[in-house]
Amino acid sequence: MSTTEATPGKKYTVIGTRPIRHDGVDKVTGRAKYGGDIRLTGMLYGVMLRSPHAHANIKSIDYSAALALPGVHAVVTVDDFPDAENKIAELGEGAVNLQHLRHNTLAGPKALYRGHAVAAVAADTINIAEDACKLIKVEYELLKPVLTAPEAMKPDAPLLHNNVYTNSLGEETKQLSNVAKHFRFEKGDLEAGFKAAKVIVEREFNTATVHQGYIEPHNGTAMWNSDGKVTVWCSTQGSFTARQQVAELCHIPVGNVKVIPMEIGGGFGGKVSVYLEPVAAILSKKTGRPVKIIMNRADCFEGTGPTPGSYIRVKMGADANGKITAAEAYMAYEAGAYPGSPIGAGAMCVFACYDIPNGKVDGFDVCVNKPRTNAYRAPGATNAAMATETVVDELCEQLKICSMEFRLKNAAVEGTRRIDGQVYPLIGMIESVEAIKNSDHWKTPLTGKNRGRGIASGFWFNCGLKSAVTATVNFDGSVGLVEGSTDIGGSRTGIAMQFAETLGIPVDQVMPSVGDTDSVGYTDVTGGSRVTFATGWAAYEAGLDIARQMCQRAATLWEVPADQVKYENGGVTGPGGKQISFKDLVIQSSKHGEPIVGRGSADPQCPGGAFATHCVDVEVDPDTGKVTILRYTASQDVGTAIHPAYVEGQIQGGAVQGIGWGLNEEYFYDQSGVMRNSTFLDYRMPTCLDLPMIEAIIVEVPNPGHPYGVRGVGEVPIVPPPAALANAIYNAIGVRMTQLPMSPPRVLHEILAKKK
Repeated sequence: MSTTEATPGKKYTVIGTRPIRHDGVDKVTGRAKYGGDIRLTGMLYGVMLRSPHAHANIKSIDYSAALALPGVHAVVTVDDFPDAENKIAELGEGAVNLQHLRHNTLAGPKALYRGHAVAAVAADTINIAEDACKLIKVEYELLKPVLTAPEAMKPDAPLLHNNVYTNSLGEETKQLSNVAKHFRFEKGDLEAGFKAAKVIVEREFNTATVHQGYIEPHNGTAMWNSDGKVTVWCSTQGSFTARQQVAELCHIPVGNVKVIPMEIGGGFGGKVSVYLEPVAAILSKKTGRPVKIIMNRADCFEGTGPTPGSYIRVKMGADANGKITAAEAYMAYEAGAYPGSPIGAGAMCVFACYDIPNGKVDGFDVCVNKPRTNAYRAPGATNAAMATETVVDELCEQLKICSMEFRLKNAAVEGTRRIDGQVYPLIGMIESVEAIKNSDHWKTPLTGKNRGRGIASGFWFNCGLKSAVTATVNFDGSVGLVEGSTDIGGSRTGIAMQFAETLGIPVDQVMPSVGDTDSVGYTDVTGGSRVTFATGWAAYEAGLDIARQMCQRAATLWEVPADQVKYENGGVTGPGGKQISFKDLVIQSSKHGEPIVGRGSADPQCPGGAFATHCVDVEVDPDTGKVTILRYTASQDVGTAIHPAYVEGQIQGGAVQGIGWGLNEEYFYDQSGVMRNSTFLDYRMPTCLDLPMIEAIIVEVPNPGHPYGVRGVGEVPIVPPPAALANAIYNAIGVRMTQLPMSPPRVLHEILAKKK
């Protein structure tokens, strides 16, 4: 079920409709081409050898026996890559040190996590390559691993790196440490704020490492031509980002690399960094033939970037009237093997839903012996919301205030300054709460033993970044639209709809496609909930460009001054009641004019924050600790719903992923740092059998920073679920959960502890 509120003061002809997605037929018939479908003449197959140890010095690598195996054409190690500069590359959804990226691609001089790639083989077949990997002899010196942020932050903890020094409060220190960065946000007078509080609640939380859960494994195929040009085929969230990383690691000009993005079977932030593409490129250079590498599922779990585990301590105070007086957070996020956790985003989001006069947030980026973390749908925000929203629930309990009314009373609004300093434009936090308050779900009483209801809110700031679009008008009035954003969730259609709205033409006359890096202007990564917002803006600009050209064509056709014609309602009008439709004008003018090509680019600075509030009913089995979800409703301010069905799908999909994070999903490591559940059989993700239908309520508070009021949609739905579930569990059985996931054994443990 869904509810859509009309955008005040706006009437659209295309936006807000639900056309069939342009790539739908290819997807459902199996004709769409993914990275695994690439077949090239003379292609070799690559396989990676990975470390069986979580922390070890690599003393030597002997691959002579592997190279001598018939059918093997090349073996590479990190020494085959040029030395990388110690510089930071911005990837659109996170930054990376290129030296660290080089050593994460192929390990050296240390293996820093189980599954860390050490060498790669190219052979005639996958089986030969796998056999060759078994012949490679690696001498390791085993070291003690550290697997959690608190453990890695101890003064006597084993060090992962000999060149990572703590950056503390903006200053570089000379202290070798697993803590790469410590920063602080402050606002107001924290001590005075807590003194003014009637009730203060302080709790500690631990969240586990979780995987994005994409179905398609990582893949990369590369051809290094004799002219020094490299072509890469891969399933990536950012073709230009992948191009940059390959160029930087291989020390070749960016213009010498062309990335052809294939269809992508899910990413959610996990397919921004490269893992295979540079290795395939170097293998291709050594062999003179194209090389294709595909990960198996265990490699995806153990060798790519999950979201970070975390330790968070939150303290909040409120006065007798239920107004928050102060809030403090200590947040330590696991970066994995190399610095770069989403601690910055987590610290921005931790108290973002509320107007807090006095606050402090300390954030720590901590290296541990796990894969280098990568983004996962609102990276860092879900961990933060688990802490804040459960503390809010406990504050409400002690103050005997309805948690819904507490949120409305303390909600961030336009003009609120967050603790990190950002001031909100027009936002929809209050509206997202009111939507739940007015929902059938909230108004329906919950009855039954061991049943409970919980709510939680969440925030994601969204981002803008750069996008480009090219539109070519065909002689029949149709338009070919080329954009640079790889399509994960149906963004082709969302972009085409904004373009069609701008020109007032039917969306089925627009044929959108995703171009390679040589075919369209620079476009940042598909991430940060930016594509419909920023690439949609670029499509809007391309539409305006074409409209201007159409006006000039009509002026020439009618022999009137150009300033006397106007583009409106899908055509051009002129003096004396003259008018002509877009299609008719194209047909008439195509015989005597140059082709019409529209160009649009954007680098918008006002993405507008996104807020969501979720409500969930659960039933807890007191004998097993199993949590069953009875009903789930998610409301979200989306600005303007371009394609409401896609919006509902994003809300539902994000909520399901958050539910999995909250109840079952985790990387389960033993003491030696070996992941013991690196298959989808053992890594427990929710299925349709575990869930009711997610009810999505679309709230529309238009973003004033976008021509059509768009806000990013895809990330904030994952933020509230774990906290909403934790609050529902407490309401059902009276135990507070402070560790994710809230799996049956953990819930049962708390039930038994309460009985004692």
